[in-house]
Amino acid sequence: MADFLDTGFGVALTIMAQGLMVIAFVMISLLFLVYGDRKIWAAVQMRRGPNVVGAFGLLQTVADALKYVVKEVVIPAGVDRPVFLLAPMISFVMAMIAWAVIPFSDRLVLADLNVAILYVFAISSLEVYGVIMGGWASNSKYAFLGSLRSAAQMVSYEVSIGLIIVGVILSTGSLNFGDIVAAQDGSFGLFNWYWLPHLPMVFLFFISALAETNRPPFDLPEAESELVAGYQVEYSSTPFLLFMAGEYIAIFLMCALMTLLFFGGWLSPIPGLPDGALWMVAKMGVFFFLFAMVKAIVPRYRYDQLMRLGWKVFLPMSLIWVVIVAFFAKFELFGGAYARWAVGG
Repeated sequence: MADFLDTGFGVALTIMAQGLMVIAFVMISLLFLVYGDRKIWAAVQMRRGPNVVGAFGLLQTVADALKYVVKEVVIPAGVDRPVFLLAPMISFVMAMIAWAVIPFSDRLVLADLNVAILYVFAISSLEVYGVIMGGWASNSKYAFLGSLRSAAQMVSYEVSIGLIIVGVILSTGSLNFGDIVAAQDGSFGLFNWYWLPHLPMVFLFFISALAETNRPPFDLPEAESELVAGYQVEYSSTPFLLFMAGEYIAIFLMCALMTLLFFGGWLSPIPGLPDGALWMVAKMGVFFFLFAMVKAIVPRYRYDQLMRLGWKVFLPMSLIWVVIVAFFAKFELFGGAYARWAVGG
């Protein structure tokens, strides 16, 4: 068996199996994320939420997905048919393949790249093309306006997210997620994690992640009150399902990034407890809960407020923080908290 796995075909088969495991994890998680999102929103509004299909409504998401799959794909007249059908596929695939470099433990990762952060950043930048193509190909003014909003919004907040990540890279000296998590390992548990030295940027990253994924209160590209669902307005059935799945997968990816960059990844918060993938998944679940709570309790921004926040507040703050972190790291201040590459964690 070992000899077979060393062959080219065996390596390809192993990689395929590992890839299917990652896809299975993300898709199964997606079912519970949508269910949890609806339940949390319902609880805030003092409603019951999904409660009919399956025990406690757990199979409601499965029923909704099946409903979308078996419905007829309606393609309006006048659309650019190839681009119209390709757009949701791009959104879904781009969101999915970003998970190839996300580690769940020091050994449980599909591709342990030295430039994993650059890979995730490149893939997340390409996701906007699915939205732009969908809005343009729909031959609708509402869809086109929604796609333009999304492009401007995602570009604006990618800048601040990138600068925030640069601060973490300066502290670690590596673009590898495993190295970033290893730099947060120490005898003080959660107080060794980057959330403490980089505390201001944790809030900026969380808010920027909301805007990057078109999540309320920054869901202006699909604002029902203005654009009647925006870039998705002409989509139905399976293409609409792919757009929605891609959006939730991107949200879950942002939860994973927050966990890896600031909250120790798979490290245990309490010294002495074993580390492992369960810690990673649990932390991601906590951050998704925060995403859902923000959706339920924060009112939607106006578009001018959204753009002003990104360019006039977050961009200067994140840029200044990069300079501060570089200064702290250069002179190894605060016990080397900002220069983990120099003091070895």
